[in-house]
Amino acid sequence: MARVSQQHLDARRRQILDGAARCFARNGFHATSMQDVLREVDLSAGAVYRYFGSKEELIGAIVTEVLDTVREAFEEAARQSPPDPPDILVGEVMGRVLRGEFVRGDAAGIEVPRLLIQVWGETLRNETLAALLRTGYDTVRTAWVGVVEAYQAAGLMRDDVPAEHVARTMIATAQGFAAQQALFGEAPVEILQDGLRGLMSMGVQKPG
Repeated sequence: MARVSQQHLDARRRQILDGAARCFARNGFHATSMQDVLREVDLSAGAVYRYFGSKEELIGAIVTEVLDTVREAFEEAARQSPPDPPDILVGEVMGRVLRGEFVRGDAAGIEVPRLLIQVWGETLRNETLAALLRTGYDTVRTAWVGVVEAYQAAGLMRDDVPAEHVARTMIATAQGFAAQQALFGEAPVEILQDGLRGLMSMGVQKPG
């Protein structure tokens, strides 16, 4: 019997994750069954359960990918000397997330803001998912703290405010923008960037 290549296994796992993300974003977690996912990806139950034993495992895998994308982007930014200003940096990262770039396969039809807000709501009743989200949040916060410390070290940001407090505020800004997208409709990420730029300009006189 021919062995299945790792490339094939990875591609099949990717196919399942992408299909599940589309279902969850479209209909929500509770209204989506594993049968819905099977129909979406056009695979048998055996093929899907080989990779994910439950709907909760699928949700957890998708959440992990979103958090990893944000963490990797900010860790990369922290290695720059100094990092891009917050309006550029936060806008770039949110642009990647909102475009669904955490999905390595076919992201068509995945409304990421809707998916995110459903994940946050699900954590209120699902302790396993809540623990996963807390762990992911801690890694993301650590990466953002590194960015703020780089700003402070370069003299671009006042250093009498704890980097942890600034990082939490930056995270809240990104989360709030994603929530607005889910609740009130799509808006270009440039709105977020302009808003941050306006806040950053307080105390700075306009040229001319």
